[in-house]
Amino acid sequence: MQALFDIILPVFVVTGFGYVVSWRGLFSENAVDGLVKFTQNFAIPCLLFRAMSEIDIGGTLRLPLLGTYYFGAFASFSIAYTGARKLFKRNPSDSVAIAFCGFFSNTILLGLPITERAYGTAALAGNYAIIAVHVPILYLIGVTAMEFAQIRSSSFTQKSKNVLVAMFRNPFVIGIGLGLIVNITNAPLPGSFSSSIDLLADAALPAALFGLGGVLFRYRPEGDVKAILMVCAISLFIHPAIVFGTGMAWDLDQDAIRSAVLTASMAPGINTFIFANMYGAARRVAAASVLVATAASVVSIWFWLIVLM
Repeated sequence: MQALFDIILPVFVVTGFGYVVSWRGLFSENAVDGLVKFTQNFAIPCLLFRAMSEIDIGGTLRLPLLGTYYFGAFASFSIAYTGARKLFKRNPSDSVAIAFCGFFSNTILLGLPITERAYGTAALAGNYAIIAVHVPILYLIGVTAMEFAQIRSSSFTQKSKNVLVAMFRNPFVIGIGLGLIVNITNAPLPGSFSSSIDLLADAALPAALFGLGGVLFRYRPEGDVKAILMVCAISLFIHPAIVFGTGMAWDLDQDAIRSAVLTASMAPGINTFIFANMYGAARRVAAASVLVATAASVVSIWFWLIVLM
């Protein structure tokens, strides 16, 4: 119970505050968009840059850790796709979009602050290792699966090029990439530059959580209840359960298992709706799943924290 009040609730209170002030009209949609743009395009990339520039690459980017996490992610994608096709008779495009919701966890806005509050800043090394390859790997899988689902072979090559260009223009990928370059080259950074990066990075998570609340206010859980519940079950319980079992079987150390399981247990990220909207597939399921799973994760994260004690 103490973990609920000390670790989980403070994070969701900030998100809830953003939701309430948006609901009451005290923070306009334009203000929310501006805050989200600030965090996604500037503050969070600075946070990722700082983390990647300081991370112990050899000690952190370990194949057992990444293999454990992404085995669970790929398995969850397959389970969600099969459920959408076989149980709910959704078309292939909708099924891919629903599967994307099942394996794209909110690794940054929720995963980082929850892990930090639970185990301290030093415990974030595993989270950053997962985040370093999260967007490129999962988007590549999702886009490839969607292109095959929509049978657009004539434009597949061009679409793949467009996706790769867009991926490497992603501010998160840029922040991660530049940080790794500084890390590998051991390039010295001016003190004033580092201090500026620190200021932006320190603002990233609280501002992002507040903005997330404003974004969630726009989503309405309507229709497709069974598909939404399936996504919530997979993202909040099945995905982390697979990661936990795999990590135990591969004898991962405690810190690595904590990072992998907690990251896997987060609700679907906003990117799942962006992906669904991009292809016009299962948009209502994606939007509602983000909202419902984020609310339900208050309890599910508490459960996983108890398991990981």
